[in-house]
Amino acid sequence: MGVYDKIFKPVTYTLENGKTVQKKASRAPLVVIILLAMTVLSVRITGFNFKTLAERGGQFFKMLQDMFPPKWSYMNKIWGPLSDTIKMSLLGSVVGAVLSIPFAMLASTNVVKNRVVVSVTRVFFSLVRTLPTLVIALVATYIWGLGTLAGTIAIGVFSFAYMGKILYEEIETVDMGSFEAMEAMGATKVRAFITAIIPQVMPSFLSNSLFNFEGNVRYAAILGYVGAGGLGLILNEKVGWREYPSVGMILIALYVTVFFIETISRAIRRRLV
Repeated sequence: MGVYDKIFKPVTYTLENGKTVQKKASRAPLVVIILLAMTVLSVRITGFNFKTLAERGGQFFKMLQDMFPPKWSYMNKIWGPLSDTIKMSLLGSVVGAVLSIPFAMLASTNVVKNRVVVSVTRVFFSLVRTLPTLVIALVATYIWGLGTLAGTIAIGVFSFAYMGKILYEEIETVDMGSFEAMEAMGATKVRAFITAIIPQVMPSFLSNSLFNFEGNVRYAAILGYVGAGGLGLILNEKVGWREYPSVGMILIALYVTVFFIETISRAIRRRLV
């Protein structure tokens, strides 16, 4: 038996009672081969060059060295944009999560039996999720102008799609007994949904909303690159002027803020679960 037969062909075993059992061949080698081929193809298409990476990779650490020690006096100018970043993230996360609830209901197959409504709602969620947050923020700046409003809208749209998908998947796993009982007693579908299903998914919904808020604080810091307010505005400015000590101070402020938010959020999520 050759190597090919050992890897790709099924193996037959004979048991003590005379019966034969056939073990299916493992697909792992085929998967590995496909991944290697795709990796080689990706390297050729993107023009990835290990030599260039080795030669220029040290510049990254050179920039990190220039950021330290940070310019501590610049912190006075960071408080305002940092506050805007947190407010953008919080408001966008809350609005997006709340707006996703009725759409998640329409996307749940165990609540809405009309396949057309379910399919259209899910396609809508998918379309919104495919839009990059930076692109949404850029479009929002053209419509509503530069500033935190555009950033809040971009975060709200992202949170709407993200939370909506998670929520309708959770709704489809709940116990439908109480929901069906309320419908049998004459309650409307919306009333039964609020009374019977919302209490079941609320703890996980709040937990996921907090997790979404954590991520949005980091995303909001980048939105300023397209004029959507927050830390990104001054971060883009200082990187452009190569004022790396100020950049280091901005990154430290962002790290500390995210760390505290994650710590508090983790403690709250632990109580919700």
